Amino acid sequence: MKKHLLIVGICLCIIHCAFANTYAIEFSADMITKTAGNSYSGKIYMKGDKIRTDTPGQSSYSIVRQDKNVVWLVTPDNKSYLEMPYDPTQKPEAGEKVKGEVSRKLIGKETIDGHPTEKYLITSKDAGKTREHYQWVATDLNFPIKTAAVDGSYSVEYRNIKKSVSDSMFELPSGYQKMTIPAMPKMGGMKKK
Repeated sequence: MKKHLLIVGICLCIIHCAFANTYAIEFSADMITKTAGNSYSGKIYMKGDKIRTDTPGQSSYSIVRQDKNVVWLVTPDNKSYLEMPYDPTQKPEAGEKVKGEVSRKLIGKETIDGHPTEKYLITSKDAGKTREHYQWVATDLNFPIKTAAVDGSYSVEYRNIKKSVSDSMFELPSGYQKMTIPAMPKMGGMKKK
């Protein structure tokens, strides 16, 4: 289960990196993600092309550094980190519109966590499937602070937003040792002649 949450966390990091670059934002916030009937909370820090996510109950946190093309999984318990390459070609497309967006309709205004928002119904098409979700764009911050599927299958929301983040949040702690993943053994059996 912990490995699954870790993978989810890293994927969210990469997706949110594209989001951060779209809006050129700097902030920290509590991030509440709901999917498949489960709710996960954590802390997210964004600054330009850098992002960090901390998940309560996990013994590690992740940092994505697009400027260095690297993802670090930091484990404070044993003062170590794992380094993985960040592949910019796998970054989700980001822009003013959602990938595959075919329509955006303003459907109302709401206040979320003290921020005035404009709520949009967005329809997108990807791989032959049509999807609909809501997006709440905070007018005082100029970025979405909540996104949710119309069918209720997922949502991501930012709360307790603070606009400034120290650069040190995106650096490896001093004295931590780099870990390596052992190579998988080669499968025996058929030999080429």
